[in-house]
Amino acid sequence: MRQICVFLVVTLLTSCEYFNVKKTSSEAILNEELQTFNWNDVDEYPTFSSCDSLSTKQEKKQCFTDVLTDHIFKYLQSEIIIVTKDVNDTIDLKFQVSKEGAIVLLETKVDSLTLQEIPNINDLLASSLDSLPEVFSAIKHGQQVTTEFKLPIIIGVN
Repeated sequence: MRQICVFLVVTLLTSCEYFNVKKTSSEAILNEELQTFNWNDVDEYPTFSSCDSLSTKQEKKQCFTDVLTDHIFKYLQSEIIIVTKDVNDTIDLKFQVSKEGAIVLLETKVDSLTLQEIPNINDLLASSLDSLPEVFSAIKHGQQVTTEFKLPIIIGVN
């Protein structure tokens, strides 16, 4: 009889663990939600006011890159660039648009021949951003966020 009582007491004590309710903190829930976000995608891409009339996300993204590319191209055309050899190159530019709407050139990948012929190309590209129209930052879950993107620019100088 004593063995049965000991067995029942041990069983009762171990079975009580099944009735414990685990509390989940708000931090744990937040961390779990943050893991499910796709941080590489935004709800709205950075944009210019001239792109506001477009409706889809992809159209606005294309408009932003077109306006930026056209602006840089026109700026470079207005500069006097003298070369001794023909330059035909694709320059990869890495930009950052801050959540305040400031656009900064982070990195340029330029061929060595292009750098040899146009040694100030990085300065020209950076200064072309100074006269850009107002940039509106990207939006993720209703908040303005900083984004980075790459943009190829084709340079042809004869």
